[in-house]
Amino acid sequence: MTSDSKILLSESEMPRNWYNLVPDLPSPPPPVLHPGTLQPVGPDDLAPLFPMALIEQEVTTERYVPIPEEVLDVYRLWRPSPLYRAHRLEKALGTPAKIYYKYEGVSPAGSHKPNTAVPQAFYNAAAGIRRLTTETGAGQWGTALAFAGAQYGLDVEIWQVRASYDQKPYRKIMIETFGGTIHPSPSNLTDAGRKILAEHPDSPGSLGIAISEAVEVAAQHADTNYALGSVLNHVLLHQTIIGEEALLQLAKVGATPDVIVGCTGGGSNFGGLAFPFLREKLAGTMNPTIRAVEPASCPSLTKGVYAYDFGDTAGMTPLMKMHTLGHDFIPDPIHAGGLRYHGMSPLISHVYELGLMEAVAKTQKECFEAGVTFARTEGIIPAPEPTHALAACIEEALRCKETGEEKVILTALCGHGHLDLPAYGRFLAGDMEDHALSEEAVATAIAGLPRV
Repeated sequence: MTSDSKILLSESEMPRNWYNLVPDLPSPPPPVLHPGTLQPVGPDDLAPLFPMALIEQEVTTERYVPIPEEVLDVYRLWRPSPLYRAHRLEKALGTPAKIYYKYEGVSPAGSHKPNTAVPQAFYNAAAGIRRLTTETGAGQWGTALAFAGAQYGLDVEIWQVRASYDQKPYRKIMIETFGGTIHPSPSNLTDAGRKILAEHPDSPGSLGIAISEAVEVAAQHADTNYALGSVLNHVLLHQTIIGEEALLQLAKVGATPDVIVGCTGGGSNFGGLAFPFLREKLAGTMNPTIRAVEPASCPSLTKGVYAYDFGDTAGMTPLMKMHTLGHDFIPDPIHAGGLRYHGMSPLISHVYELGLMEAVAKTQKECFEAGVTFARTEGIIPAPEPTHALAACIEEALRCKETGEEKVILTALCGHGHLDLPAYGRFLAGDMEDHALSEEAVATAIAGLPRV
């Protein structure tokens, strides 16, 4: 096994297909339901929001979907992304474990989000769409879609969760530099936003509210579609280029992961890393433990219920069976804005129900402590979201220190934290609070689930 710090692929080695996990699962995930009829949705139900190419990818039973050359051409700006061996972190921990991280912060947006923003913009532009609306939490998705829209001549309008909008002012500047328009959510621009503000004028917002606003605007204009940065099958499909590259890179150094760790909010980063390895696990070629890590303040997998729920607060989206805290749930304004979503990807939820992965929850103080340790050893300040995975990686590596096991641990460092420095400032000053959802709060949150 090599002692190299980074394992690289050439552009000619970049995967040419996205991977669809569904055909390899022992049973298919439950269908998405129409909120009015409670019948499985068809292409016509989704056509007001998405181009047909993405609808076909959402429901495809094909194992592999070719990546268009027009998308590969933009991918080449940053892909293939590097895989690093965390030698300095291993040494600081005194662990015999070998820690690898796939670094997605090299993208134009500084995160993994352009992996799906670029193809979504491409397919919409090819369908004649002129504008995309979307929501964003921490701002990484909004930044990515603004960048992608600029590549294909699309206008992009973004509703950012108010808590993150206030915490991360430089995201707004970055989005506007790429040509996007951004509003704090809830806003007075939509019926959904006005309703929330009338009841809660100081609402910190949520991804569910921001989704409602973006969907409402898209549904009102024929030249406008909606784009989603996580949760849906086609989004996770596009992200699998992360895991496909990581497989090739680990093979170059003769390493096979024993533990795969990813942070989870809606699930795109986690699924993008884990699904290609899960394919190999199901085929019997390797047997890694696959571990999702979520915030203790928004623990949809570890404390939520597996039920049909809306993807947004206003109840405008189809019903999806997923691990959820209820579409009315407003999470605490933690700094990991990209993980503040009430539900988990239906596909990841199904994988979890099948027992093919596990999940843990971490408080933000533990996560930022891991982020600082990583920054001081590996030299990259991670975004608050992947610090959740880093905290679990460090925990696993310290277990290996106790047992003497030389496990190979793989994670995805899904973005840098250069625009999240105020959060690090609060942590370093000792001003950061921990948030954990109580059982009573969970019961209240899920009380309003739709009856299906």
